[in-house]
Amino acid sequence: MISSATAVPAPQGPPPAARAVGLNKVYGTGSARVVALDAVDVDIPAGRFTAVMGPSGSGKSTLMHCLAGLDRPSGGSVYLGATALDTLSDGQLTDLRRREIGFVFQSFNLVPTLTAAENIILPLTIGGQRPDAALLESIVAALDLAGRLGHRPAELSGGQQQRVALARALVTQPQIVFADEPTGNLDSRTGGRLLGLMRRSVDEFGRTVVMVTHDPVAAAVADQVLVLADGRLVDQFSEPTVDQVLHRLAKLDRTRG
Repeated sequence: MISSATAVPAPQGPPPAARAVGLNKVYGTGSARVVALDAVDVDIPAGRFTAVMGPSGSGKSTLMHCLAGLDRPSGGSVYLGATALDTLSDGQLTDLRRREIGFVFQSFNLVPTLTAAENIILPLTIGGQRPDAALLESIVAALDLAGRLGHRPAELSGGQQQRVALARALVTQPQIVFADEPTGNLDSRTGGRLLGLMRRSVDEFGRTVVMVTHDPVAAAVADQVLVLADGRLVDQFSEPTVDQVLHRLAKLDRTRG
């Protein structure tokens, strides 16, 4: 769906995992005014892996932050499932993020004084909940972390820390997982392994994943690719290959040039 200033009708059947309608985000005023998102309409299908690409400054991370409720839009609407985020108070939004959304960031964001096990269950601990023991065991096994649970972040490799961050994102059984350049600090081998694990989280755990990335190889792991430029959704395609991603991005560069 290419961006449009006109609101689109609600989709038929089950709602997408996340949805933006006429989404705008503006920073600053006057000569410092920057339009980060310009009337973006997009659906994120449930149980699928979506990659978001585009040049630096295209609005990729801003789109993710608005869809995840980390940033309030300047205009338009954002839905998580059937819930309109603009109807929620800050407290309700915080509670929804804790229950329904998982985050995986390039910087890991692990608590250095906690063990890997404690970091994984931290969102549940904050909410006064206990982890589902069977689910936790399956996630730890899938991410090959059983032998590292008693280690603190400083005692883990970068790849292991990122796997802990992914386990933390999955253990709350979120409706959707957002990943912002999750392989950016990893070598190609470790990054490839992490992408495979994220792919498995969709195929085996039924999660929805939205990943912002600059990497065509990473994007090719997804089910669909959204391409942004200058704050607008300019391309969207399914079943991507590396060559297809490179071709589409090159075409975008020629058009913008």
